[in-house]
Amino acid sequence: MTENDPSAHDPAAPRHPETGRQAAQGGWPGSPYGEQAQPESGGAPQYSEPSYHAVTGADPSYTAPHSNPWSAQGAQMPSGQNPQSVYPPPNPYGQPGTAVYNAAAPQPKRSGGKLLAGVALVALLVGGIAGGTVGYLTGGTSGPAGNALNAPRPAQQTGNAPAGTVESVAQKLSPSVVELQVSGQQGAGEGSGFVLSTDGYILTNNHVVEVAANGGQIQAVFQDGKKAAATVVGRDPTTDIAVVKVSGVSNLTPVELGRSDDLRVGQSVVAIGSPFELAGTVTSGIVSSLHRPVRAGGSTGDQTTVMDAVQTDAAINPGNSGGPLANMAGQVIGINSAIYSPQSASGGQGQGASEGGNVGIGFAIPIDQARRTANTIIKTGQAVQTFIGAQVKDAPQGGAELGAISPGSPAEKAGLKAGDVVVKIDDRAIDKADTLVAAVRTRAPDEKATFTLAGGRTVEVTLGGQPVQPN
Repeated sequence: MTENDPSAHDPAAPRHPETGRQAAQGGWPGSPYGEQAQPESGGAPQYSEPSYHAVTGADPSYTAPHSNPWSAQGAQMPSGQNPQSVYPPPNPYGQPGTAVYNAAAPQPKRSGGKLLAGVALVALLVGGIAGGTVGYLTGGTSGPAGNALNAPRPAQQTGNAPAGTVESVAQKLSPSVVELQVSGQQGAGEGSGFVLSTDGYILTNNHVVEVAANGGQIQAVFQDGKKAAATVVGRDPTTDIAVVKVSGVSNLTPVELGRSDDLRVGQSVVAIGSPFELAGTVTSGIVSSLHRPVRAGGSTGDQTTVMDAVQTDAAINPGNSGGPLANMAGQVIGINSAIYSPQSASGGQGQGASEGGNVGIGFAIPIDQARRTANTIIKTGQAVQTFIGAQVKDAPQGGAELGAISPGSPAEKAGLKAGDVVVKIDDRAIDKADTLVAAVRTRAPDEKATFTLAGGRTVEVTLGGQPVQPN
């Protein structure tokens, strides 16, 4: 087993949208910070965290609908074109059932696709005109024309949105969601976060704030436009979780935390954040999968995050990182952290490949794991990682094969040996190394778990915990 080489990039490896760096192949360092995953045979999907990098010089572009080129005062139709050939008026003085139609000028032949489209358009126009003409001639004198502009305005909406709607979730959560603007020696960017306490603790992603962790600056922008300076309380690169605290503010509105252990596929969810610096953006979707092992490297590439992710099709884009994923009761059930980012059309690994956008596959850290990590950070200033103290790689026949076992580790104390292949933890099937790591890291230190090995032997392991040293 060799240590992971961060410089060896895998086209399928996850990458940071703001830096373009990929996660190191094979996972992350082993002891003292936990298991080390080796690259899967055949490659893996590419994941990239939603970027907090500022979008400079690129404002959203809005294209106005095309107007009638002949409707403006003084505008002229193309030479030789008779307006009545396009919109022929009725003939109120002719015989019943007749109308004035000037012959249209011959049109040049077009290619098959355009000709078919033109025929369809003409058919719709003729059908509408003919029907209107016959109705006018046979229906007698009509009354005054109706006009929506003359109708009274409807009553103004009042009260709260109906419970269980996206609107009600947005009303409940939006005051607690913040935009985090960060800067440091390595650059600047932005992301999202949400309020945990009235006195200013905010939960977010490590990759949102790590650029400002060593002498940088963080500014929190609230829904009402108020701004406050923030500092890093603690962070965990291996789970991509961080806590910051704002100063000079009080009586903030904390979110309500839900639970992620009883989520169901198909359950409706709402995401709120600051995609592309558009603060307060609300999107909705469903939980499209659960317990999805997602490998997403830190921006420096030396510690790899493997999350036991909640997958959603709610629109998540660069800048959503650190924002809440909530159920329809407005309870936070995850932290939006990563998106599936297909390679660019050219297949390159440059900037175009790293600036991923929503393709309907986003990933959130389960709130049960985030709650435990945030609690530890607030109480001690340092995160604690759950581990077994063994290197691990994909087994050729499926499962996770253990490598070197650290002396005195939970794995050694339980009797696990190098070469053992783990195929199940409690009732969860283990199909590869990342699944084993994700399953271990979502559990709490000192928790007991039953490992089933290939061949049917079972081993009870008491999981360990160790402080995480941020990179």
